[in-house]
Amino acid sequence: MANILITGANRGLGRALFQAAQAMGHTPIGTTRDGRGGTWRLNLDEPTTIAHQLVGLGPVDILVNNAGVITPARQSPLDMDFAGFAHTMTVNAMAPLAVVQAVLPRLRQSAAPKILSVSSQMAWMGYRKADRIAYRASKAALNKVMQGLATALELENIPVALVDPGWVRTDMGGPDAEDDPDTVAQGLLAIADRLTIKDTGKFFRFTGEERAF
Repeated sequence: MANILITGANRGLGRALFQAAQAMGHTPIGTTRDGRGGTWRLNLDEPTTIAHQLVGLGPVDILVNNAGVITPARQSPLDMDFAGFAHTMTVNAMAPLAVVQAVLPRLRQSAAPKILSVSSQMAWMGYRKADRIAYRASKAALNKVMQGLATALELENIPVALVDPGWVRTDMGGPDAEDDPDTVAQGLLAIADRLTIKDTGKFFRFTGEERAF
């Protein structure tokens, strides 16, 4: 059984991941902005502070970068809230890397360290859409950052992968979304369970199939 650090564990997919990991016998460690419900307090708005915020964290075998935002309200290519765009890039693309760097010493002590980051089908470069462009761009950036991280950690035998969770019925995805968060969480944890260095740098659907970037 593994110690699994899950960012953004207070709602939606993060909460489903926490509960599924617990049900499987793992030890989940959830993070939230305010440390509610026994979670670890972690604010992703300032990546340079993340290492300090995680001082004192215990062992970590698997890191799941799940936390993210879909703001701002105005994010059309023709009407962009640039401050909101910058914040979305910070939380969705830069902060996950800062979390990895902060917990890497703990992962290096694990017998089977793994890193997964929750991306989005909206990051796909072949998906030609103009809505939610800040969110789309941030997830595309996350993909490239994690692909680079996979290359950097390959010689240390630490696999890094990205997961497309589909369109999930959460506060972010909305009530009409196709995919149940509990099903997605179980699929993501199944990917984590079988992930090896042969899969590093890949992008998977939550159902396990590799998908295009």
